[in-house]
This record gives sequence, structure tokens and C-alpha cells, in this order.
Amino acid sequence: MAEAPTGVQTPASAARHAAQRPPAGLLPASFRVTSRRRETRDTFTLELVPVDGGPEIRFEPGQFNMLYVLGVGEVPISISGDPGRPSTLVHTVRSVGAVTRALCALRKGDVVGVRGPFGSAWPVDAAAGHDVLVVAGGIGIAPVRPILHRVLAQRARYGRVVLLYGARTPADLLYTRDLEHWRSRLDAEVQVTVDSADRTWRGNVGTVATLIGRAPIDAEQATAFVCGPEVMMRFVAIALQQRGMAGRQIFLSLERNMTCAVGLCGHCQLGPYFVCKDGPVFDLPRVRPFLTVREM
Repeated sequence: MAEAPTGVQTPASAARHAAQRPPAGLLPASFRVTSRRRETRDTFTLELVPVDGGPEIRFEPGQFNMLYVLGVGEVPISISGDPGRPSTLVHTVRSVGAVTRALCALRKGDVVGVRGPFGSAWPVDAAAGHDVLVVAGGIGIAPVRPILHRVLAQRARYGRVVLLYGARTPADLLYTRDLEHWRSRLDAEVQVTVDSADRTWRGNVGTVATLIGRAPIDAEQATAFVCGPEVMMRFVAIALQQRGMAGRQIFLSLERNMTCAVGLCGHCQLGPYFVCKDGPVFDLPRVRPFLTVREM
């Protein structure tokens, strides 16, 4: 059989080339940094828009994107912006490794690759008609921030709205402007605590779990959204159940060891689950057996 002339695509070669292309969602889209804001000593918030009017990324609260820095690599980062404004992606990044250091070093005008969104979402709409309790520790406030954007934008759909937020020190608090804005509202309750206070701190001192007992919610009909270090989430879950909340009312985000976003690498396996694919948002009954197992 005569070979096809160079540059002419036969059906067989077209099928071969199609099979070699990465599946949809695995190719990063180009986004440009429009804003970079320092939150703490090692944490920055980036705002990104599509390059050259590319497609915006619509997302649900709790989902994450893979952010790619050319020549360095990519890393999963929660989307921490407003789901009602998909034209701008917001990601808060802590500098802890090569890729996150590169992300934190980006400047306005730089370009980053974005894949996503991936993962499960917080059941915010299902909580309509109930009290909403958001509990965050450290950078765990980033994945729950979209909950507050959506709930406060649709305030009449929900009962009481309460945010409990804890950090190691006052200098480690994120989104301080948001905290002040939310605290100024008459239709939301915000309580902040730190593990270790300085001389200027006038607020609560102690772990965020210590705030659960006095949170102004109806525990029997509230929905709790919890994100932070796993040890913190374990104690918060215990405190919530002591308040009378059932496990099915408590949702956790387990953003641990995620690498590939599609369950191929196995880094984020948690018992029978892959956090990146089956989560990162889980209800407490599904993951309760694994939260107390070391190295799981």
C-alpha cells in the first residue's frame, strides 16, 4: 500500500493522533495574574483572569484547580473566590514547596496554567432553610470562603450564619478585611480565636473547637462545614456531636496529599477513597473510621 503524502492525514493517523491527545481537562488553560495580595508572611492571594478572553471557569464552593507554573510543576489549590463571579479565579497559596514558592513569587501580568475545576462541592444549596456553621482553622478558611460568599449573597434562604475561625497567632489570620466586613453585618456571627496571643490581641484565645459550645445555632437542624488540620477537624467533629449534631449534618474537606486530581497517582488515598476524585468534601460518616488512623 502506498504511503500517504507527507502532511496528509489518513483516517488511521487521525485516530492515532486523537488517541495521543490528553483527555479534556488535562490541558491547562492560560490565566493572567491581575492581583497579588500578601495575607501573611508566607501566604498570598492571587486573582487570575483568562488570557485573551479565554473561557471562564465556573465552579462550586469546595472545588479546586490544578495550578501550573511553567518549568516548575503544578499543584492542587482550592478555589477561594466568589462562585458568583466566575470571570475571576481567586486562589490563596501558602509557600511550602517548589511549586507553591513559584506561585507566591508571581507578579501582576505573569501567566499561570489552570486545569479544573475538580472535586466534590460543599452542599450549600442543600443547607437552605437551616442554620449554617462554618468552622475553619489556619489556611482552611480558603476552601470555605466561597460558602460565605454564596450564603451571604442569598442570605434570605438560610437561618443563622456563623463563622468560627482559628489560627496559631494573630499574624497568621487570613482575609482580615473579609473578617471585619462579615463581623460588621447584623445577619452573621463571626468569632475568631488564636492559639497564642500577643499583647495587642483582645479576642478569644484557644483552639477553634472551644468556640463550638457557645456558637448561636440550633444544633439539631444546622449544617456544619469544617476545614483545617485533620487533628483540628477531629476535635471539632467531636464538639459538634456533643452539641447534638448528627454526623450526616457535618461536612469536612480533606485536602491531603492531592497530586494528580484524577485518582491516578494514589497519593491521596484514604481507605477506599481518593480524596481528589471522591472528595475533597465528605460527610463525617463516610470518613470517620479513617480520621483517627495514623498514616492512613
